[in-house]
Amino acid sequence: MQKLRAAITAVNSYVPEYILTNQELETMVDTNDEWITTRTGIKERHILKGEGLGTSDMAVPAVEGLLKKRGIKPEEIDLIIFCTTTPDMPFPATANILADKIGAKNAWGFDLNAACSGFIYGLTTGSQFIESGKHQKVLVVGGDKMSSIIDYEDRQTCIIFGDGCGAVLLEPTTEDVGIKDAILKSDGSGRVYLHQKAGGSAKPASHETVDAREHFAYQEGQAVFKFAVTNMADVAAEIMERNQLTADDVAWLVPHQANKRIIDATANRMGVGPEKVMVNIEKYGNTTNGTIPLCLAEWESQLKKGDTLILAAFGGGFTWGSVYLKWAY
Repeated sequence: MQKLRAAITAVNSYVPEYILTNQELETMVDTNDEWITTRTGIKERHILKGEGLGTSDMAVPAVEGLLKKRGIKPEEIDLIIFCTTTPDMPFPATANILADKIGAKNAWGFDLNAACSGFIYGLTTGSQFIESGKHQKVLVVGGDKMSSIIDYEDRQTCIIFGDGCGAVLLEPTTEDVGIKDAILKSDGSGRVYLHQKAGGSAKPASHETVDAREHFAYQEGQAVFKFAVTNMADVAAEIMERNQLTADDVAWLVPHQANKRIIDATANRMGVGPEKVMVNIEKYGNTTNGTIPLCLAEWESQLKKGDTLILAAFGGGFTWGSVYLKWAY
């Protein structure tokens, strides 16, 4: 019997209309365009505006566009894995809310939270449901409304993050394409450097936590940068070595868009030139779970069947990892 693999058969993305530029941020906090661009590579980010809108409201157009591209109905989806750090609500899962909104009546689903590494965790998880032979169509969504947990008085974090969502469809194949390998890692001791202090069971919401501004993302930038620049580069190189891949074999590096310097360090460690690296951080900032599928959607027209892609990410937790796949269409 031929080995079943999970192949990406469609990809689509969505970002909100409103654009928050570096120039506008200059009017909000003590920063400037040159400082932001030099340190992060970010020029602008998209922000979801509107009362009562959550992460699922970006996922709906992303997924509906994907289904249209693939020519399938929402009822055909077996499973939805929604990778997010900013769910619509603590419960139910945003995957369940999305299923209802798009009419995926035959799908079960769950949310996966691994911060910025969530999408590659979700891709790997979804691929295993396909490889089991029990699922035919698995939707992996990566999206975040980071503006909902960002303190726009904190110049360290507010310059980095944006809102956006992307989705891929996984289907079985026996061809030599699809997801071939993954290395996923975590180190919970990193939580002290990057977390949201309040709102969980250890520190539920109260007047005190709100007054202390503890429901926003907290980050110690230098410590996180140091871990990320080493570990994301190392895991990308490790997956290449494990699969006897050279830089020439790699068509594209698809890195999490956290910081241009981290992306460059990863590419250098792999020996991959800038012409093979997907970078759109200048337009979207760090959309957390959205960055990698946003890249795949943007570069879709340039991807050819059989292209070798290396996906790499690093996130709060700490979490990090890499996926090796061959493009299926």
